Amino acid sequence: MFKKITSLLILGCCLLLTACNITPTAGLQPFINVLGGYKFLYPTGWVQVQVSGGPDVVFRDLINPTENVSVVIQPVSSDRTLADLGTPGEVGYALQQTAIAPPDTGRSAELVDAYSHVNGSKTYYVLEYAVTLPDQQRHDLVAVGVNRGKLYTLDISTTESRWDQIQALFHTVVESFAAG
Repeated sequence: MFKKITSLLILGCCLLLTACNITPTAGLQPFINVLGGYKFLYPTGWVQVQVSGGPDVVFRDLINPTENVSVVIQPVSSDRTLADLGTPGEVGYALQQTAIAPPDTGRSAELVDAYSHVNGSKTYYVLEYAVTLPDQQRHDLVAVGVNRGKLYTLDISTTESRWDQIQALFHTVVESFAAG
């Protein structure tokens, strides 16, 4: 009888611990674009929104609608690699000047961090920006990759006031990005 109760308690504890297991991707769900040739994880509860003339895809948080993730695809020479575009810092600075805070937009941005990261067999650059808009401070994380003549850029953004709460989640999203 004692063995049976002990066995049930051990089994119950194992089930409880398994149910409480939190993985790095908890609270995220996959998005796969077969035609676009990329995939990434995005926060559960975010919804895809339609935009015209810009990103390939955009997801937005229902509760905090200023939080979003988007993917932009641009052509590059088919023989170019990510390293051909420059170091993470060089690519980060160029992206800052052309997309994050181009001249005459009323935006400014500071490249806070830039590093390379491997997902599968491909290298991606991860870029972090502190962005100033006319009416708010924002924080952006960007993944950049090159595959088969295309430059892929995933950008996830939030207000600076929420950054400390969600930066680990945003890093997981950015580092989940894969093109090709």
